[in-house]
Amino acid sequence: MPVPLPLLNLLADGLFHSGAALGDALGVTRSAVWKAVQVCTEHGIDIHSVRGKGYRLAQELDLLQQDRIVSQLDMSVRPLLGDLEIHHEIDSTSKHLLRLAVDGAATGAACLAEAQTGGRGRRGRSWVSPFGSNIYLSVLWRFAQGPAALSGLSLAIGVAVLEAVQALGIDGGGLKWPNDVLWKGRKLAGVLLDLTAEACGPSTVVVGVGLNVRMPDSAAQSIDQPWVDLHSLLPAAPPSRNFIAAQLLGRVLAALSEFEREGLAPFQARWARWDCLSGQTVALLLPTQRITGRAQGIDATGALLLETDGQVRAYAAGEVSVRGAA
Repeated sequence: MPVPLPLLNLLADGLFHSGAALGDALGVTRSAVWKAVQVCTEHGIDIHSVRGKGYRLAQELDLLQQDRIVSQLDMSVRPLLGDLEIHHEIDSTSKHLLRLAVDGAATGAACLAEAQTGGRGRRGRSWVSPFGSNIYLSVLWRFAQGPAALSGLSLAIGVAVLEAVQALGIDGGGLKWPNDVLWKGRKLAGVLLDLTAEACGPSTVVVGVGLNVRMPDSAAQSIDQPWVDLHSLLPAAPPSRNFIAAQLLGRVLAALSEFEREGLAPFQARWARWDCLSGQTVALLLPTQRITGRAQGIDATGALLLETDGQVRAYAAGEVSVRGAA
């Protein structure tokens, strides 16, 4: 069932509301209110229930608003933005833009969602996407070039995401090839690209970014790797999700425009600065083999440089593991 937004709007003030008062305001029974609260819980929204007081949100719900996000975009990137859609719940922001791309959506179209039912990570993994907690963003971009010219784009987007995080006042971040944004070894954000193209172009890319903002405990239990969120890094004064979304959207749009003009070159030094694999012994998992070597950064195409047996080779794809690589 979808998230019951009328109930959440009544609870948005952070105060206790009795079941009877909520029922009167919504025109439903107290039993229907209880069922709506259970639906919220199923979506990862924590609501406290106290006998004699009623219901209260466990934490403030900061819903995304289109006008607030657009107004906080830097003036230099606003012309790059096409249509901006915000959905309360969707299967996947990237899947949605891929469907719109088939119907002719223009470059710069963007989609945000409060929750995803089918959020995706790399290699078919699911991306935990609880309601109203994190940022789930996708941006559509049309390139005149073919797929070969777009190698390294995910690295450029990773740089943009980390720069957005730094602009929020967070240091200690790093980039793990090919698409993870980490903070002291724990995953803060991920990037996923969906590419459709003819052999020689043009190409359409949907860039998907997931950024952990305030992960509920109930949703965190489903994550199978070390993670961190912005709220734990900025506990004193975390910015609003609308401000974070504007920072992220603006940096991604700027990176796509810069990559379209200049390719990976202007991002290489920035990537190298935050490359958390460089110099480490890692294991590269390929479909048919496992290669252990010392990471030596990336080449001009964004391929991972790995030194094995005294030779440096470039690898364009694969899964990198540091644990147990030595």
